Amino acid sequence: MVRLNKIYTRTGDAGQTGLGDGKRRPKHDPRIAAYGEVDELNCVIGLARLHTLADDEDLKRIDTTLARAQNDLFDVGADLCFPEKESTTQALRIVPAQVEALERAIDDLNAELEPLKSFVLPGGAPAAAALHQARTVCRRAERAITLLASQETIGAPALAYINRLSDYLFVAARFANNRGASDVLWVPGANRGAA
Repeated sequence: MVRLNKIYTRTGDAGQTGLGDGKRRPKHDPRIAAYGEVDELNCVIGLARLHTLADDEDLKRIDTTLARAQNDLFDVGADLCFPEKESTTQALRIVPAQVEALERAIDDLNAELEPLKSFVLPGGAPAAAALHQARTVCRRAERAITLLASQETIGAPALAYINRLSDYLFVAARFANNRGASDVLWVPGANRGAA
């Protein structure tokens, strides 16, 4: 159980922070940056959920998965704050079952969408716009995690989870846009001749 009795400790005042294994790293370290991006993603999903907490059954389906994803994102952060070591048994790691749950959620929503004929512009319904914003923040978190993975070993399920979550957010945004019927589609070169 996590216990936070004191919020400020002054241990980070010199620009370093502690990892799960107790070692100190600069706050700009790629590992810290990676789980910081995951934390921001969790916040943006929380904001998107303000639009999915509704009586609409379609939005409820999305909200249920988003609630699970928010909890899973804390697991991702916990995974990333413990460097990979064979002897680290106390570390919480993302497992393939969490990735598979997202894949099922994607397939469930995507089965009810028409195939895309163009790229989708972020917009439409408020829930869709918020989910598109969450998707872009998710992609940024993924870039931070892949940067970290180029320098240190990380668990493959954590990276797969973030990748799949961005896919889910895209499909959910389309689903929130009247199951894709209200998607705002990109029209290549539409304004080239505009005065």
